[in-house]
Amino acid sequence: MNRVPAPLLALAAMVSVQIGAAVAKTRFEEVGSLGAVTLRLVIGALVLASVVRPRVRHWTRAQWRGAVVLGLALGGMNVFIYLAFATIPIGVAVTIEFLGPLALSLVHTRRWRDAVWAALALAGVVLLGVGPAAVGDAGGVVAAVLAAACWAAYIVMNRRVGAAIPGIDGLSVSMLVAMVVALPFGIRPAVEGVVAAPVLLVVFGVVAVLSSVLPYALEMTALRRMPTRVFGVLQSLGPAIAALAGLVVLHEALSPLEVVALACVTAASAGVTLTARRGAAPL
Repeated sequence: MNRVPAPLLALAAMVSVQIGAAVAKTRFEEVGSLGAVTLRLVIGALVLASVVRPRVRHWTRAQWRGAVVLGLALGGMNVFIYLAFATIPIGVAVTIEFLGPLALSLVHTRRWRDAVWAALALAGVVLLGVGPAAVGDAGGVVAAVLAAACWAAYIVMNRRVGAAIPGIDGLSVSMLVAMVVALPFGIRPAVEGVVAAPVLLVVFGVVAVLSSVLPYALEMTALRRMPTRVFGVLQSLGPAIAALAGLVVLHEALSPLEVVALACVTAASAGVTLTARRGAAPL
């Protein structure tokens, strides 16, 4: 893997996440969106915990609090985005969700040029607000907005937990907390679906690897060999990759307005990253 250019690893991680989401959506009729996210989180959390085997015996109360809050944010982000996937195209849902980290970046700046990126992102939001997805199912849009808020909280807490807990033990425990968050909502459809079609365990095992295990490994490797600024710009391609995955796997075509909105949000995110102060602390 060391011979593969770091930017390609970062792109592969994003492609893996969105393909995993698209594959999961193909099974919504059998387990529903909540059953799907529950299966993904349960399998992903148990696999990660078995591999990492977090050492928590000597954790402080602050470390436990950080890991739990991170898990709540991670669980909410996953549950809400899967609820959004159920009623609006994946490309639209991820574009809205991406406003979370974008807003977080803009909050930490005070320069006039960042107002331009904020205006561009706002234009994207307005276009999505008058597009077919918003008109057709406002609930899906609201769920994506809540996922965006959870993603912003996840970024803040991930940094704090990473600084307070060595290695990835904190992430492993947080994944278990996220699993617990999803269980009350999705355990019944998940169990009923697996009983009716045991092959779903294999399907969502693949989804868990594509959406959690593999992307984390690829991103961790990429970040060791590339500047965080470059990584941030590549991350801005997330909505476009999600739209492409939705089109290829689910045949979800976006309207012209939605494509323009996606381009606005992507450009705003890339612009904020490229023009950020080099000395600024990462979020």
